[in-house]
Amino acid sequence: MTVSAAMQSDIKPLLANTAGRYREYTPPPALAPHFRCLWSHELRTAGPLAIVPDGCCDLLLVDDSLFVAGPDRTAAFPPVTPGMRILGARFAPGAGASWLKIPLSEIIGLSVPLRDLAPKKAALLEPRLSDSTDRDGKFSLFASLLTELARYEREADPEACLIFAAADSGTDRIRDLQQKLDIGERQLRRRAHHHFGYGIKTLERVRRLQRFMALCQADATLPLAALALESGFSDQAHMTREIGDLTTLTPSAIVDQLSGR
Repeated sequence: MTVSAAMQSDIKPLLANTAGRYREYTPPPALAPHFRCLWSHELRTAGPLAIVPDGCCDLLLVDDSLFVAGPDRTAAFPPVTPGMRILGARFAPGAGASWLKIPLSEIIGLSVPLRDLAPKKAALLEPRLSDSTDRDGKFSLFASLLTELARYEREADPEACLIFAAADSGTDRIRDLQQKLDIGERQLRRRAHHHFGYGIKTLERVRRLQRFMALCQADATLPLAALALESGFSDQAHMTREIGDLTTLTPSAIVDQLSGR
């Protein structure tokens, strides 16, 4: 389902991480420099589900095949079936471009088979994962195989970590970052495109959405006006407009879903 179709539908999409059983796990120490988290998702609905942008890139295991989910500018609405189980590893800021040896701008909004981007990695991972018939043990095997690969991978570029942290904190930090890196706006935008798929302003919008969602989960009793200011929006109207553009949902709908109302 496209964004426009979702907006026109009478059936409002569910946030993906509220549908079924979604769990995040802290990666083992050897993987921590490369992945923000490992996760599993058992789906119990046919959708529509909204996967909202977070500025990250994920490695997905679906039906014994590996895919790379590139960064999204706006919510994605993938086809899903009840009972589908997905295992994932979310790359740390900047690590996706390093592991895949491509600018993430090349896979913006796409889900691409790993064998098309990194055939050697796919050849090492997929046969061993498909040979495993232990449903519960597959997650441990997935983590173990990634740990093996991590020994040969460089950690994320420190510059990418600085860019992500600045976007996470807002406009003032972005100005400070340009001075710290001694680069102009055009260079910063180009580097953000390489590491994250889009420019620093889009990354800032996406991370502001994520701050809003984290606040909703932490305290669903906060009024919308307070959520707007705490998240970094200029006012409630700005929040409503921007969140609608990014997710097709209203802020109040997101609050309701994340709080289980």
